[in-house]
Amino acid sequence: MLYYLAGLAEHIQFLNVFRYITFRTGGALITSALIVFLFGPRIIDSLRIRQGRGQPIRADGPQTHFKKAGTPTMGGLMIMTGIIVSSLLWANWSNVYVWIVLLVALSFGAIGFYDDYLKVSKQTFKGFSARARLGIEFLVAAIAGLAIMWAGQEPFSSSLTFPFAKQLILNLGIFFIPFAAFVMVGAGNAVNFTDGLDGLATVPVMIAAASFGVIAYLSGNAIFADYLQIHFTPGTGELAVVLGSVIGAGLGFLWFNAPPAAIFMGDTGSLALGGLIGAVAVATKHEIVLAIIGGVFVMEAMSVIIQVASFKMTGKRVFLMAPIHHHFEKKGWTESQVVIRFWIIAVILALIGLSTLKLR
Repeated sequence: MLYYLAGLAEHIQFLNVFRYITFRTGGALITSALIVFLFGPRIIDSLRIRQGRGQPIRADGPQTHFKKAGTPTMGGLMIMTGIIVSSLLWANWSNVYVWIVLLVALSFGAIGFYDDYLKVSKQTFKGFSARARLGIEFLVAAIAGLAIMWAGQEPFSSSLTFPFAKQLILNLGIFFIPFAAFVMVGAGNAVNFTDGLDGLATVPVMIAAASFGVIAYLSGNAIFADYLQIHFTPGTGELAVVLGSVIGAGLGFLWFNAPPAAIFMGDTGSLALGGLIGAVAVATKHEIVLAIIGGVFVMEAMSVIIQVASFKMTGKRVFLMAPIHHHFEKKGWTESQVVIRFWIIAVILALIGLSTLKLR
């Protein structure tokens, strides 16, 4: 909305700053953080009253988790409020990528909200049917993938690019749609698996958002893209504004989610944030780089897949408990040790992922 103030720059020169993505990204970050800071306590109190016993705690989980009983969930409502309001305030409404990414986040958030609602109301870990949930997620993501392919320039819009290799481009054609859907759904559920300890998912999401904010800005700028020899994707630079709002909302939420957490993100937040990051990766043509920058999420998801597959095929478990952050808790790591060490890994992986912009 504020972007259109730049049209008055010929009368008020100062308003020209609203043309710049960097300025609006900073504005979006501060705005979303303030929204969560200011309205967070009211939302937490409301959710605590409505949910009663809060999110159920796994009986077979680490003993230290029992003290978290009664903590409300669905904190993703706080995060999404900050992201949506801030993005609509600072982003360019005529940019199709902004709407695609926000709609993916809202849709995944709605799925997560329903799942959280069932778990809290029934005090069970069996929420939304996994098959139905994944089916709806893939449908939403497939529509988003089709929209991204339509918004880009053929044949590049349906192609897969590779880090460290400028000339290597694989045109997936119509198969780009299921591939894009897999990336978004995979990212959403990987973040969901990671969200098991206070602050564990929040900071890596902010790190990934900051990294892809840089990627989106550079990929969407013809001059920088040419200099770095990365693929120019017109229009994706505006996604930096949305990602700025993600960082701000994450900072605001972390204030309340820091140990001991006053509220959990829940599937409402984790699915929405993961889907949003996945949609940005698809739009900017950095899907493989997402696997690097989001390596913590990949590790968490793979630990669950390996654990389930191993138990079904051999009757034995590879990890003491999955996702893998619980494995380390079972080995004696404290919650703060697991969280901070995973944050460190996330920073290192983000730096490796960003290095692919120049190492071509």
